Amino acid sequence: MKRINIKCLYCNSKAFLRPASAVHGQEYRQPGEEVYVCARYPACDSYVSVHRRTHLPMGTLANRPLRIKHMEAHEAFNRLWKSGMMSRTAAYHWLQVQMGLPPEEAHIAKFSEWRCEQVIQLCSQFLAPNTCAA
Repeated sequence: MKRINIKCLYCNSKAFLRPASAVHGQEYRQPGEEVYVCARYPACDSYVSVHRRTHLPMGTLANRPLRIKHMEAHEAFNRLWKSGMMSRTAAYHWLQVQMGLPPEEAHIAKFSEWRCEQVIQLCSQFLAPNTCAA
């Protein structure tokens, strides 16, 4: 497995691969789950989950405010495809086109707070006319 170097966007420290329980506590019972954690954690509260097979990060290191914004953007996006108006794949393609991003960059886990806010607004605008029908 190729070793990758990840730097923290907040403090410029290295990030290291650790069990997810390092940030979620020992009660976290997801065997095999790992995260890249900033070397200054918990003083610098940034980490990112990794893909189980590849150990590649799912996005960028994120502090608590950005992690919250990612969750809000995912909630808005999930409402879009769970409405049944389009498949999940079609929704990601729609989002990619709306934001003018190449496919490899159209992942919420890679977005800044500003881009997450764009996702929330785009999804809300798309669903607004469709949820007011009565």
